[in-house]
Amino acid sequence: MDTAAYLKRINYEGDLQVSPDLLKKLQYLHLLHIPFENLDIHQGVEIKMENAFSKLIERGRGGFCYELNGAFFGLLKDIGFQVRLISGRVANKEGGFGQEFDHMAILAEIDGSRYLVDVGFGDFSAEPLKIMLDILQHDRYGDFQIEKFDGRYLIVKKRIADVFVPEYIFTETARVPEDFKEMAIYHQTSEKSSFTKKKICSIATENGRITITGERLKIREAEELMEKKFEEESEFHHYLRKYFNIQLSSR
Repeated sequence: MDTAAYLKRINYEGDLQVSPDLLKKLQYLHLLHIPFENLDIHQGVEIKMENAFSKLIERGRGGFCYELNGAFFGLLKDIGFQVRLISGRVANKEGGFGQEFDHMAILAEIDGSRYLVDVGFGDFSAEPLKIMLDILQHDRYGDFQIEKFDGRYLIVKKRIADVFVPEYIFTETARVPEDFKEMAIYHQTSEKSSFTKKKICSIATENGRITITGERLKIREAEELMEKKFEEESEFHHYLRKYFNIQLSSR
């Protein structure tokens, strides 16, 4: 971990006194500067969690949850935050949830309060969510609520229109990176994984989000949405360079 290089990558300048305010700033800046992407999977490049720092910070790339939250966990721990990795099970279209270790997130404890920290779930909260049950939490990216799911799990939901939609269930049990290895391989190789179905690169902006897939570019600013469908593969690479400063090597 090179804390100075990491902070430069997310454009943070300031003191590093552990506090809820610092945690909020770091998560938001991380979302603004490091994209959620699965491009290596579609390049045939194996993703290894131990390479996340080099990929995200030194090479200027993004990653998926195991890379993004894994690296951010390392940064927070190095700064002095009391953090632990936790496992999430992502909601699916059938109304159920994925397997254990389907998603990696972070739990932080500050002055007796616990926070769900997540920079690896794409279009999610701008700031950490305080773990308080049945309390509406609002930030610039939406309204969220954490509820009790059953005797073991909590569930985090995001309001879409007037309905709170499940995002994932999670426990507060501390995990280690090795616990996620099998599911990280699954998401890179299984035809059932959403990550192998299409390539995506997406990053938050101050007022919205920029997302590129193999088929189209979407730019959302406040209530405005611009979409452009690609006619040629070259357009994908053009906009990938333009909006994400990512140039993929030819294979």
